[in-house]
Amino acid sequence: MGRALTAAMPAAHGPFARGCTGEGFDAVLLAVPDGEIGRAAAAIVAGPMVGHCSGALGLDVLAPHEAFALHPLMTVTERGARFAGAAAAIAGDTPRAVALARALAVDLGLHPWKIDDADRSAYHAAASMASNFLVTLEDAAETLLAGAGADRSILVPLVQASLDNWAALGGRGAITGPIARGDEAVVARQRAAVAERTPELVALFDVMVERTRALVLRSD
Repeated sequence: MGRALTAAMPAAHGPFARGCTGEGFDAVLLAVPDGEIGRAAAAIVAGPMVGHCSGALGLDVLAPHEAFALHPLMTVTERGARFAGAAAAIAGDTPRAVALARALAVDLGLHPWKIDDADRSAYHAAASMASNFLVTLEDAAETLLAGAGADRSILVPLVQASLDNWAALGGRGAITGPIARGDEAVVARQRAAVAERTPELVALFDVMVERTRALVLRSD
């Protein structure tokens, strides 16, 4: 995250190694694992505003500094990230800190929205479900498909279209397939194939079937 943010903000300095004191800077943004934020904040000298990039933690972990938070709602890999157009959860314990978080988000091309500490864990869980869990689900599909001698590339247009439909229509409007049609015989054959070829995925399949049934029956 630190490298990606620095690359996206040419005027920024860093990223610096652990133990950086922040001396000589007006603000320091910590891009370290959540469990290390408190320790990293404690190493910062008094004076600069101090922020973190955590989606789950509040501002108390940065005490006693004037604190802000900037969490880009974007997946970041070793290849970096494109932040422009994504959302960003921001927070600050003073108006000045909120203004800084908002300005940084805008500089990155992000769309900032202010989040309360009490809502951060739910927000971060939703983000993990939307991003990480989606990748895990697609990896499961790839594993099952490999047994039929096919590559994940054939799934890509389907996945992209499904995401586009969900973005445009929401879950109830975008759902298709045998569960949406009520074709339980097909669902049973699918489950049998999963059980035979990738038994480790049966529990996941069953959970997703039940959740999909509930989605089909939901009245939006």
